[in-house]
Amino acid sequence: MKLQFVTSNQTNPFWNVAVENYLVSQPNEDTVTLYLWKNRRTVVVGQNQNPFAECDVDQLLADGGFVMRRTTGGGAVYHDDGNINFSFVAPYALYDQERQFEVVCRAVDSYGLSTSLSGRNDLLCQGRKFSGNAFSKGHFNRLHHGTILIKGNMDDLSRYLKVKPSKLHKHGVQSVASRVVNLSELADVTSDNIVPRLKKAFLEVYGCPDCSEVPFEVLADRKEVKELYARYSSDEWLFGKWRHFQVQRSAQFDWGLVELSVAVDEARGVIADVALSTDALDVTLPEAVQRLLVGVPITTPPAVDEGSPLAGMLADIVGLVFRT
Repeated sequence: MKLQFVTSNQTNPFWNVAVENYLVSQPNEDTVTLYLWKNRRTVVVGQNQNPFAECDVDQLLADGGFVMRRTTGGGAVYHDDGNINFSFVAPYALYDQERQFEVVCRAVDSYGLSTSLSGRNDLLCQGRKFSGNAFSKGHFNRLHHGTILIKGNMDDLSRYLKVKPSKLHKHGVQSVASRVVNLSELADVTSDNIVPRLKKAFLEVYGCPDCSEVPFEVLADRKEVKELYARYSSDEWLFGKWRHFQVQRSAQFDWGLVELSVAVDEARGVIADVALSTDALDVTLPEAVQRLLVGVPITTPPAVDEGSPLAGMLADIVGLVFRT
């Protein structure tokens, strides 16, 4: 097994996500990569989220910020250059989520702090979240990435993000800021001095004496990366059909928040289109909802295949649409 280390020299989120997805797309059977990057004033939405429902798009863009859509599920997060983000890219045989979380926890614990994993995708320190994580599968590799809050602007976070009252109620708190913590409030942590600690923890956890370092600019200059930059910065990828849909129904389920828009063909009495915005981790859910609902008579709830791994979620959504 070999280790590879990449550090971005960009704060433009589209370059950072392009390099990340390039790394995921490359066959590299014996190599685990740790990639570190920062984004400047960016709201990152999950692959299946409506950006207009998740953040104040107009204000964010007017302030020189970015909306970025990632290729993983989960909810919206706020990035700024006071924080740092990490990506673990590993072939299927070497992907080890427990080890990957251990790298981050060991680096943070080295400041004299104590961290813990909450659920399957949040890291906590003193009971408050400092890192949200998301996961995806590529053809050759799996991806685990997340944010480490170090010195983020909480005023900006509260100003740009639109957190649903139902989600805050679920967590028993009154505001988004009260749920998270900047590590710099707890110890002498900066987005610069944590980098060598993350690298050291990476080597220790994987038991390797050294790792190769790949210059970010070499990756960013590759044709494939430039093509990915164009895709992930495009209006179609970022906003797509969400400019034309208005949320009609919403609900908070145990597995995630759902906002649903339904277009009806009144002449035929069937559902013509469905747009699903959700922070559920399974990125295949919207496609499954489309298959289940489009073309169905508006008076007849469709039957859900109980053998489907998404059966519970689909049943909840059918109930939301048809108010069953």
